[in-house]
Amino acid sequence: MVGLNRVQLIGHLGRDPELKDTPNGKKVCTFSVAVNRRKRAKDGETQQVADWFNIEAWERLAEICNEYLHKGSLVFLEGRLQIDSYEENGSTRYFTKVVTSQMQILEPKSAGDN
Repeated sequence: MVGLNRVQLIGHLGRDPELKDTPNGKKVCTFSVAVNRRKRAKDGETQQVADWFNIEAWERLAEICNEYLHKGSLVFLEGRLQIDSYEENGSTRYFTKVVTSQMQILEPKSAGDN
């Protein structure tokens, strides 16, 4: 049976996208997205908390994200979870990111945009 690794997020960019070229010439764009949710505190009050996700887009989608997105942009993203690792001070560190395959801007185009 084939597995399923699919993530859908709607949230606001926490920082401007950063576009880079990999050593083999591929484009990659990284940014973070905050997804707000409600949580009930111990005193019974409802609080809004943000879950943060690291996002990675590749090739043409990376260029589009870099060109049209900015800090605060409201976006819909669809992709897959990927866990990567790196070595730091002799120990292995793991981090999770969303490798996005689709992006849609959810805010209206402002009058100053082209």
